[in-house]
Amino acid sequence: MASGFFVLLDDIAAIMDDVAVMSKIAAKKTAGILGDDLAVNAEKASGFASSRELPVLWAIGKGSFINKLIILPIAFLLSAFFPLAIKIILVLGGLFLAYEGAEKIYEYLFPHKHKHGETETQFKEYTEEEILTLEKDKIKSAIVTDFILSVEIVIIALGTVIEKSLSSQIIVVSIIAVLATIGVYGIVALIVRMDELGYKLIEHSTKERSLTKMIGKLLVQALPKVIKSLAVIGTIALLLVAGGIFVHNIDFLHHLFPQLPTIVKDISLGLVIGLIVLGMVNAFKKIIGKK
Repeated sequence: MASGFFVLLDDIAAIMDDVAVMSKIAAKKTAGILGDDLAVNAEKASGFASSRELPVLWAIGKGSFINKLIILPIAFLLSAFFPLAIKIILVLGGLFLAYEGAEKIYEYLFPHKHKHGETETQFKEYTEEEILTLEKDKIKSAIVTDFILSVEIVIIALGTVIEKSLSSQIIVVSIIAVLATIGVYGIVALIVRMDELGYKLIEHSTKERSLTKMIGKLLVQALPKVIKSLAVIGTIALLLVAGGIFVHNIDFLHHLFPQLPTIVKDISLGLVIGLIVLGMVNAFKKIIGKK
């Protein structure tokens, strides 16, 4: 009896070791999309009144958890009964990521010209009711964006353990989903409150050239630069993840240009395919616009 108990413990330990290893691999695979998720949510959660930043972020975070509660069971059912769908969704997700990355680069090189009415709204003074309505709309938009990113995170994580047992898939992907939500929104909370912490340090500093005042000023000045740098890192990550998905799931691309370093090949394929999809989408929009 005692020996059987220790054998059971040994089996559990072995399973946990496997889960830890698989979770580490899945975390590495999803790191790129998490970088974009972080950049997107930092941008979405900024621009509010200081007192509303954390409540807004909490609302988006709760929406993110609900998104994953919807996505995870569907992903596991597909994995159990139609595993080919995981690869199809992965490639479709890769196309979306590549398109999004290429669109950001295109927008940077050729900035979108806002209409006259759009620029006027930037200077409009809103009532409290209008501000709350805009806040709700921005939260809904952030949750929708999070849903798309969550699908990609879950599918990419699932793709790394697709050949494992269903129980292992459930444990690993659920761990990644929870860590992604807590990690991303925890870091975003720290980022959006950087300037507030900086102002507090400046306010409580008694000397003009004190260390706390210097740190406070640094935090205040660093916030917009951090958000901009995250946007750049997120764009690169999008193309890398997209390219990696194409290389690992499309046999022709896997054997294409074997002499190129992996990172160069992934980002190049991500950018090229993203530009193709972007061109198709823009052409379609023009056709619809004319009609």
